[in-house]
Amino acid sequence: MKRAPRVPRGADAPAETLYAGRWLTLRQRAHWEFVERNNPQGAVIIAAVTPEDRVLFVEQYRVPIRQFTIEMPAGLIGDAGHTEDDLAATARRELQEETGWTCARVVPLHAGPSSAGMSTEMMHFVRALDLRKVGAGGGDATEDIVVHEVPRGEAGAWLHGMTAKGYSIDPKLFAGLWFLDHEAEA
Repeated sequence: MKRAPRVPRGADAPAETLYAGRWLTLRQRAHWEFVERNNPQGAVIIAAVTPEDRVLFVEQYRVPIRQFTIEMPAGLIGDAGHTEDDLAATARRELQEETGWTCARVVPLHAGPSSAGMSTEMMHFVRALDLRKVGAGGGDATEDIVVHEVPRGEAGAWLHGMTAKGYSIDPKLFAGLWFLDHEAEA
């Protein structure tokens, strides 16, 4: 008979702050070190498909891994200057800022930890519906984002091709594509 998992010793102890930065705080609870986002609302990842059935991806350089990445549009809920934004408002803002598209509706799909062994951050997948092109995209003044519109049926192969070209592909993209293919179940 399999035993039920137990909460590790010290897991309910108060967390000690090892370092507090502007966006992240390094904490320790018992022997476990982890990162907390200083905005406790988490992040939103936007699965968006244009009226021409093209999936929207963004390309940008990520300093922590020193590599160009391919991601779905995303952003922090309650980010600086937008502390009153909820999940839907954040999704609309980030979608337009990063891709130049806006949407009429935002539908929550799934929420869960981004890296449960390292961070308290929660990720919220949403589906942006009824898209309309309103600008060029490319991010805000601190970003240099390239927008890719990839036919939905070719998205998996395109992502693998970008890997072969040296891009880092966020594994969450494949979850996002799964959500697009299983919309009725979400």
